[in-house]
Amino acid sequence: VTDAFWALPALIVVALAGLGVLVVDIQLLGRLPGWIPETWTYGGGDTGARTLLGAIASSTIGVAGTLFSITIAALTLASSQMGPRLLRNFMRDRGNQMTLGVFLGAFAYALVVLRSVRGGEDTAFVPALGVTIGLVLAGACVALLIYFIHHVANRINVDTVIDLVHDDMVRDMERLTLDEPCREYPDPVDWGSAPKVCLRQAGYLQQTDTGALADWAETHGCVVRLLKRPGEFVFPHAPFALVSHEVEEAEAAIWGRVALSRRGGSPADFTFPVAQLVEVAVRALSPGVNDPRTAISVLNRLGAALAWLAPRHLHNGVYEQDGVVRLYVPTLDYAALAGVMFDMIRQNAGTSPTVLIHLMTVLTAVAAVETDLHRLNVLRRQARIADEQGQALFVNENDKAVLATAYADFLATAA
Repeated sequence: VTDAFWALPALIVVALAGLGVLVVDIQLLGRLPGWIPETWTYGGGDTGARTLLGAIASSTIGVAGTLFSITIAALTLASSQMGPRLLRNFMRDRGNQMTLGVFLGAFAYALVVLRSVRGGEDTAFVPALGVTIGLVLAGACVALLIYFIHHVANRINVDTVIDLVHDDMVRDMERLTLDEPCREYPDPVDWGSAPKVCLRQAGYLQQTDTGALADWAETHGCVVRLLKRPGEFVFPHAPFALVSHEVEEAEAAIWGRVALSRRGGSPADFTFPVAQLVEVAVRALSPGVNDPRTAISVLNRLGAALAWLAPRHLHNGVYEQDGVVRLYVPTLDYAALAGVMFDMIRQNAGTSPTVLIHLMTVLTAVAAVETDLHRLNVLRRQARIADEQGQALFVNENDKAVLATAYADFLATAA
């Protein structure tokens, strides 16, 4: 619901339609707030009220259609230039949702108030407060239109998109990583002969209720090892989990504690925003676009995320109950994370000296703040592969020399 484009506009429309009913009822009951000066409210007749409310309704619904067209155009541009997986960020943008919701809500409000306007000498009724609030909403719509044009123009800027995805990535890292390293537990189970549990459904693993699954394993005196981590695709009838011994209804119990989705990405997987950034860089490096500056910008944000991660620790995926390990969940280690960040960019950089040399610079900056030996070895491997690729594919000897110098600087920093 939080990612749905329709949720916030629907709430705004219902709220403003309800406001229209409320202000009409207040005036029908003769309870107009005394602190509102009469000069602030509409003072015309029923014909003028109908004209004003009709103009508000027709103009807001017309502009709402234009806003929807602009939004679709922006989504098409973002999809073609930066990748379709970034559409989720545009769809859940609160500025777009609020603007569309207020315009549609003003339309609904004007119609609700318009139906209560009556002429004639005996039954005349003009909801002065309702018309006044309608004029206020019309002014707010004008301000929102100006804001929306600026907002959309700013949001389709590639640097803004990269920054937003980077912020999502860092928030996910902060939520899913730990201040202290996890405790290490021995694994006494012979998983080679353990019974396999297969699911009949297919989709991307969104969530795993680790607490409930560990409780179930404790109740049945078993240990469960999942074979897929959040964000990975689950194939039907393929092994999804292992159980230390045969347990009746294990498949139903595990299936009831996981959630699959047709779309990739998971709140428990911070590699999804990483993959979004990598896709932007890969598209920028394609021959049709040829924009190495965008790829360099992505590398800077990826390096900043790794530098931010330096003092923190990844979860080991082990869950215990009363001191006994009951559940193992696959987790992302540092080597896999670095591979997701840099491998595809390096592979698509091909013979681009600018991108590979900057990749070496980013790895050097991360190595300068990293103290863990295992992580430094991962960075050394990434730097070595980048150097080997450049030395093998670069045509210009000067580019090879610059890359060699950058690699030497990295080795000195990571020593």
